[in-house]
Amino acid sequence: MTHTARRMFELLEPICLVTYFADECNEELATLGHRTYWDGYFASRAAPLGRVPAQVVHAAFYSFAEGEAARHIPSAWETIPPEASVTARERGSAASVRRILGDELADSPGLVRAADLTTKAATSAPTEGRVMYAGMRTLSVPADPVARLWHSATMLREHRGDGHVAALVGARIGGTEAHVLSALAQGIHPPESFGRIHHLPKKRLAAVMDGLRERGLVDTDGRFTDAGRETQQRVEALTDELAAPPYDALSPAEFDELVAALEPITAALVAAGSR
Repeated sequence: MTHTARRMFELLEPICLVTYFADECNEELATLGHRTYWDGYFASRAAPLGRVPAQVVHAAFYSFAEGEAARHIPSAWETIPPEASVTARERGSAASVRRILGDELADSPGLVRAADLTTKAATSAPTEGRVMYAGMRTLSVPADPVARLWHSATMLREHRGDGHVAALVGARIGGTEAHVLSALAQGIHPPESFGRIHHLPKKRLAAVMDGLRERGLVDTDGRFTDAGRETQQRVEALTDELAAPPYDALSPAEFDELVAALEPITAALVAAGSR
């Protein structure tokens, strides 16, 4: 099942990434009145949790530095209802998927089947301990197949993300530390240049690197030690293991059918860079 979860992550992630890489979602959120990309990001992604304080969003998202959520929550909801942001996010993301795929693939029986099977998996897993996934489960599943595929893929992404947070907490790896290890795993050096953290204050990044050195996870040059690489790989393996339960709902034949249906969809999105 670990292999199953990894394969599904590879197939579904390009569908989810249109929300962050393509223009339509950001345009929909800007039309609502969100002033910046990050206002729209925090407002629309956190909205399924309800009007929770920034501290809760920070805890659930996990990977953002202290204070980043508070710059957007709750101010992003003060004049724009969370429900409106959720709707705009879905509408824009589905429009991006349709544009990239083209009508022939977007309207194909294969996409409808992919949407149905992805939804079956996405609506079957236990919600206990899965804060972001549980929030997504409270939303209505769209009727339109393209929107339903994006919505269910995103539910599964949040389910996986909740498990990833659990794996990081168990390994005592904080959010910024996780970005450092991810950067090193991708061959990025120095890891402080990674796009998700390069904007943070140098003093803050230096403290994170010092902490990783003290634990023996990076060396004096800011590269993986053997222990650091093993920790990063262990977290990823556990993330895959924890991401597997939704696919228990699918028979082996259904899983094979889902993979076959998703492959041309994913290939088109990857070719376009999900943009």
